[in-house]
Amino acid sequence: MARRTLAEWLAWQEQLHPATIELGLERIRTVLERLELTRPAPQVFIVGGTNGKGSCVAALEALAMVSGRRTGAYTSPHLLRYNERVRIDGEEVDDAALVSAFEAVEAARGDVPLTYFEFGTAAALQIFRRRAVETAVLEIGLGGRLDAVNAVAADAAIVTSVGLDHMEWLGPDRESIGREKGGIFRAGKPAVIGERDPPATLLAAAGAGALRLGVDFDWDEQGEQWRWHDDRRVLAGLPLAPLPAPALRDNAASAIAAFAALEPRLAAADAAEAIGRIRLAGRLQRVPGPVEWWLDVAHNPAAAAMLAGALAAAPGTGRTWCVLGMLGDKDAGGVAAALAPQVDGWFLASLEPPRGLSAAALAERLPAPPRAEASSVAEACELARRAAAPGDRIVVCGSFHTVGPALEWLGYTAPPRPASAGPPTILV
Repeated sequence: MARRTLAEWLAWQEQLHPATIELGLERIRTVLERLELTRPAPQVFIVGGTNGKGSCVAALEALAMVSGRRTGAYTSPHLLRYNERVRIDGEEVDDAALVSAFEAVEAARGDVPLTYFEFGTAAALQIFRRRAVETAVLEIGLGGRLDAVNAVAADAAIVTSVGLDHMEWLGPDRESIGREKGGIFRAGKPAVIGERDPPATLLAAAGAGALRLGVDFDWDEQGEQWRWHDDRRVLAGLPLAPLPAPALRDNAASAIAAFAALEPRLAAADAAEAIGRIRLAGRLQRVPGPVEWWLDVAHNPAAAAMLAGALAAAPGTGRTWCVLGMLGDKDAGGVAAALAPQVDGWFLASLEPPRGLSAAALAERLPAPPRAEASSVAEACELARRAAAPGDRIVVCGSFHTVGPALEWLGYTAPPRPASAGPPTILV
């Protein structure tokens, strides 16, 4: 019998469990124990939070690589290819590695029904074990306490932020959500809080020894650079360019705090080299040209407010157009309201059902009339391009499912490599 291709495996996994999301650790823990993967590497970081996980993971990944450690990173979702979710030393793994890992997970799970995310998590950890990864950096998928990644034994944990998202799963307010996200902290292990005003539940979960941004560590700008500091040391000379917004530097600062807690001899030069390696796809990503494109996966009001702040801090000479596409369970009205002061016109893109909103349904949720509706992200991008004049800029946001197709439309064959020292591969 011919082996399944990667595409066939992914399609099959989508049908394996009747629910797209089913929180709980019993199923994934059973499978990880059978595969001996609850400790996938000698050093493990886990990263949770409403926003900011991707940039925090990228910073930790780069810090570990610069320190000479073989590094694995697991993130979700992806922009262009599933392979982006699993990286070894900054390079995404190939189809063969994923297929082989999927086969191992299937052989071990028996009659345990795994969700799509759980299956992928187990496969990523299997790859890390096979590749003898020394440091694993794992992104929490949804919430924290009951997310599949939380079944792993971790040496340090970071919660980057607590915002109102996934409320049907995590609770109606920041206190409820903070309690769920705080479930990734481990007794006696470094707990880092990257939220400057954390809910009391998150503080309680982290415990008295937590490292808090703005209290136990912080950062400040110094000309064209920035520096990280706590009460014992200063790491100066960090480059600004890879992290163009203060919130991104909050996330990197939290990553440095967690890494330094386990590697106290981290040198400023190594930290600077690591930050310089970061390439963030779909996070305030700018594509220059007569009409500049901004791409950001902001999909909730807090992330949209950060994007709006970045736009305000870098005013263009012309108009700002927005290509917006969103999933049905997101606060589209809140996202649009946060962006509205910076946007001159909207192009609404339909995303694929069942989770995606049609352009018409999205229009009903916005506080102001849209400029145009499109049947796809590609069509919305084309309409925006035709409307834009030299000096204008076009912002694409609302979802990974919006930014990914926009990158394809712009000619990207791969996203910038998050921990690569070289420039991203761009075909524009």
